[in-house]
Amino acid sequence: MEENLACQIKSICVFCGSNPGKNAKFVKATNNLGRVLSKRKIHLVYGGGTLGLMGCMSTAAHVGGSQVLGIIPTVLAEGNFVGKTVGEKLRVPTMQNRIWKMLDNSNALIA
Repeated sequence: MEENLACQIKSICVFCGSNPGKNAKFVKATNNLGRVLSKRKIHLVYGGGTLGLMGCMSTAAHVGGSQVLGIIPTVLAEGNFVGKTVGEKLRVPTMQNRIWKMLDNSNALIA
C-alpha cells in the first residue's frame, strides 16, 4: 500500500516552523523528512527560507535531489526575515496567497 501511495504523490506541501524549537528531535525529524522525500523522488513545497525547521527540511530535500519550491510573501522576502530560499522561489503578495499557492502546487499536505 505504501509504495502505491508514494507513486501517486508527486509533491508534498509541508507547514513547519522557521524556528528550530527547543527539542533537537524536531530538527532531526524534519531533516529525516527531507531525506525521505528526496529518496522517494517527491517534490517539496514549503514556506520558503532557510531558518529553523523549514530550512533544515528544505536543505535536506534539495541536497538529496528533490525539486523544492519555496513560496514566500513579498514582505517577508524583501525584509529577509526567513533567509535565502533553497530551490525555486515564488513570491506572492500576501500570506493568504502563500497558503493557496502552496496547496495549489502540491497534492498532499503535512502540517
